[in-house]
Amino acid sequence: MIELYQLRYFLAVVETGSFTKAAERVYVTQPTLSAGIQKLEAALDTKLFDRSSKRVFLTESGSRFVDRAKAILHQVSLAEAEMGDTDNPKILRLGVLMTIPAETAQSLLQPYLREEGGLVVELFEGTEQEILNRLDSGQVDIALTILRPGQKGKTVPLYRDRYSLAIPAHHPLAEKDIIQPRDLADAPTIVRSRCEILSETSRFFTDHNVRPRLVYRTPQDERALMMVAAGIGFTTMPDQYTMEGVARLPMEGYDFERQIGLIWTAHHLSPEREGLLSRFSMYAKSQLPDLAYKGNP
Repeated sequence: MIELYQLRYFLAVVETGSFTKAAERVYVTQPTLSAGIQKLEAALDTKLFDRSSKRVFLTESGSRFVDRAKAILHQVSLAEAEMGDTDNPKILRLGVLMTIPAETAQSLLQPYLREEGGLVVELFEGTEQEILNRLDSGQVDIALTILRPGQKGKTVPLYRDRYSLAIPAHHPLAEKDIIQPRDLADAPTIVRSRCEILSETSRFFTDHNVRPRLVYRTPQDERALMMVAAGIGFTTMPDQYTMEGVARLPMEGYDFERQIGLIWTAHHLSPEREGLLSRFSMYAKSQLPDLAYKGNP
């Protein structure tokens, strides 16, 4: 018999491409995860993964089973949400992109919780893909994330956020109005490993024959900003991130920006839940442009 935890293990391996990373994602040991996958394969009487190489690959049967597993978990999540609506229709499961400053979510949710009396918010933080996966599987109701062209579901654009340099405020370059890429040749750099435009930024410097010197790498944006303030090095990040001791400056030719907004799937929602999501999206649209970094249009 197939168990739901086995499906979650299976999709975690699919999404991470690794048994080790999948085990970390679902908070179990690797032997426990491997045993769960083996039980799933036995129940289906087929092999789902090819483990013959360093990276795990789906077999043909595994590829066919991915959509089925997602659909099953999605239906379970919908059933749980609908049953929850019977007892408490005011639960909002919100996915928040981890590169959106915590202050933004706080400034949005704190007054909204006062306005929407009795609301319980369940927050889920993750990368862009992790948030979309949770949305797709029904684990979150709505997501505050980057909006892409042609994205599935209902979308509500909220504000645009530019990327620029963050450098120590006491650095001589902080006196400039705009930074040239060559100004950063061999400069100490802090890499934000969860940055959505990490590859584009790397190509930008390569195209300008500039090689900044890596001194620190972190998945935590607030920590990266603190290290800039401490004078460790520079980084690039969305304009929303500000801190005392950090100067935010544009860089010639570095013209990246992101569209932040809400996205949700309206299918199979109860009228109460759809109404809740609509009210939340309207509130966010009225508030977030003012809460975003004042340099944004």
